[in-house]
Amino acid sequence: MAHGDITHIDIPVGDFGRSTSFYNGLFGWDIQQVVGFEGYPMWQAPNKISGGGLAPRSDDFTAPRSYVEVDSIDDVLGQVLALGGQIRAPKLQIDSTSWWAVVVDPDGNEIGLYEGSTATPDATT
Repeated sequence: MAHGDITHIDIPVGDFGRSTSFYNGLFGWDIQQVVGFEGYPMWQAPNKISGGGLAPRSDDFTAPRSYVEVDSIDDVLGQVLALGGQIRAPKLQIDSTSWWAVVVDPDGNEIGLYEGSTATPDATT
């Protein structure tokens, strides 16, 4: 994926089983637990490109969050405040080749940032 592409969407859910059945039945998403990311089942759309995760719903995470691919999270975070935004979550490591962060635009919308390999770890059934 290229800088600026939407690469991942987290959907907050309260019941993983119910949500897995719903999204699989509705869209045909392949939803699997991934080793190292237990409690965070990941989905992949039939196009084998789009994907995301079913994240635990919480008081501060109630709406889906899209993650945008960037060449450098450090560079983007350096621009956020100057452009009138805020940093909600600093750059955090996912694995040895990928990182994420969350920013808030001037209107209060959260946007996730993703940098690194877009390869999905092997899923377990």
